Order: sequence, then C-alpha cells, then structure tokens
Amino acid sequence: MFTGLVTDVGRIAKVEDANGLRRLTVRSQYRVEQLQMGASVMHSGVCLTLVEFGPDDEGSWWVVEAIPETLSRTNLGQLTEGSLVNLELSLKLGDELGGHLVYGHVDALAKVGVIAQAGGSKVYRIRIPAPLSKFFAEKGSVTIDGVSLTVSGVHAVGEEAWFEVSLIPHTLQVTTLGQLKVGDHVNLEVDMLARYVARMLEWRPK
Repeated sequence: MFTGLVTDVGRIAKVEDANGLRRLTVRSQYRVEQLQMGASVMHSGVCLTLVEFGPDDEGSWWVVEAIPETLSRTNLGQLTEGSLVNLELSLKLGDELGGHLVYGHVDALAKVGVIAQAGGSKVYRIRIPAPLSKFFAEKGSVTIDGVSLTVSGVHAVGEEAWFEVSLIPHTLQVTTLGQLKVGDHVNLEVDMLARYVARMLEWRPK
C-alpha cells in the first residue's frame, strides 16, 4: 500500500530481458538501510518487488522484474537506460497519510490530451478510457504515474471523456510529471473508494 507521495525520482541504469521477464536496475537516493529483499516499491505507479539491492555512491541500487502483462498494461515497457521513474517506499503503520491510499495496481494507460499553462502551474487534461469513466468526480482523487492528485475538472461522457488535474510548481519539479508532453501515456489508478462505491451500486437491489 502507498500514499501517492513521491519521495525520490530514480534513474533506470540497465534494462535486461531474460527468461520471459524484464529486469530493471534502478539507482536511487534512498539509503540502503531503507531497503529489504522482497520489499514492495512503487515505480511510476506500479508496485514491484526488490529481488536484488545494494549501496552505491548516491544511495542505493536495486533490481526489479516485470512480466510481459505488466509491460503491456503500463508504460514501464517504454523505459530505457536513463529513463526517470517516480519512487515511493511502501506505507508503514503509523506513517502520515498525506495523499490517498494507493494500491500500485495500474488500471489503464491513459493519454495526455492537453497541457495548459496557468501562471506557474500547469493543467493537464487526460483522456479517460471508457470503462473507467464512472470512477471520476471533481475533487476526487486519482494516481498518475504514482503521484496522488486531485481531479480539478471532469467530462466523463462518451468517447471524448476526460479529466483534468492542476499541478503546482513543486510537483512539476520533484516528479517526472513536469516532463510530460501531449500524446504521452501515463499509468492511471483510480481511487479505491470510488471503485468500491461503483461496485456496490452495481449490486444494489433494483
């Protein structure tokens, strides 16, 4: 479980394909003491398991493995050596919940449709894949590439469904979202509360 508050931006040091898996070596500023074998770490919205790790000059390195389904359903399949990824260590009991509860299970890839400047901030309009339209509401929560954000506008109707998020300068600087361009694909996870409410409404007596 995570909060959607990015605590480091890591860099992909190596990409290897072997035995039907893709192995990603990540370098981070996390101290090696913060890591443990088998731990879950969020990588741009995707929960992956550490299978190797160790110290380096800047902090630490580790290896995670992704199966073909993960690569096809997320933007991790587009990562190359030098790519940046938003990182977050898993939530511990007693930690402050500053964002919202996030699984690290990506629901869909979504495309950036419009980016508009609003003073020092930016407004991103993201196209909503049709099956997910019912999970969006203004002032609700959403996770984009592992970042917890508040929905500032929504048009969840038909093929042209979209939602908007407004990013302050700090978020643009400390995550990878400031590098997004129109047409880029992002990992999208809907709010788990919206998911359960929608499911309950489907099963309510007619």
